[in-house]
Amino acid sequence: MEKLVLTYEDLLEMLDELLKEESHFNWDNFYSDRERKVPFFINFPDENLVNYFETKHFTAGKVLDIGCGLGRNAIYFAESGCTVDAVDISQQALNWANERAYEKNVHVKFINKNIFELEIAKGAYDIVYDSGCFHYIAPHRRISYIDLVLKALKPGGYFAVTCFIEGSEIGGSSISDLQVYKQRSINGGLGFTEEKLKSIFRDFEEIEIRKMKEVNLTDDIFGVNGLWTALFRKREIY
Repeated sequence: MEKLVLTYEDLLEMLDELLKEESHFNWDNFYSDRERKVPFFINFPDENLVNYFETKHFTAGKVLDIGCGLGRNAIYFAESGCTVDAVDISQQALNWANERAYEKNVHVKFINKNIFELEIAKGAYDIVYDSGCFHYIAPHRRISYIDLVLKALKPGGYFAVTCFIEGSEIGGSSISDLQVYKQRSINGGLGFTEEKLKSIFRDFEEIEIRKMKEVNLTDDIFGVNGLWTALFRKREIY
């Protein structure tokens, strides 16, 4: 029997399938080539993440790292005294991330799961961190994404996201939400303007939105042109 749309979740899953039909990209295949020349394959934390600790926005607490990839930020959180749950859809990425955590002698709980299938206790985390996941989230999943972050965070907890600047040199498609479904593609990752980020995350208290600083890799931190870094806080009364 052909599947019927009877619930909101049925609708989301149907739209997921619509976009998946045109996509041949596979994250396990991507991470299986460890010699791939990709900037974020390095094992250094984001420059903005380091700054959040230096400015005392972040202190040791419980962290959820969404789309953790090779674990570079999750490992830094653990080195900074945090208890870390790090989630990614790619088992290949997490295999490598586990090796890196072992080499650094830190513990991170790596979870191989689609973020929308996570079972999270309400208010379980002090920090939710996302470096490079959000711009791969299709428009119809944004509400689910925001609900996930709000549920995960304690009142007053911090949410930080790093994502493509619209039309940047490293990515960030400028197509509209409607065009995503007309083309059945997010064109390698969606780009955002500051105004769009403010609108999408309007339920949070804005702390800072700025462009990532380009840094020299000899400084042992990651920073490239073409990315937004944004820091928000869950309101004390929500």
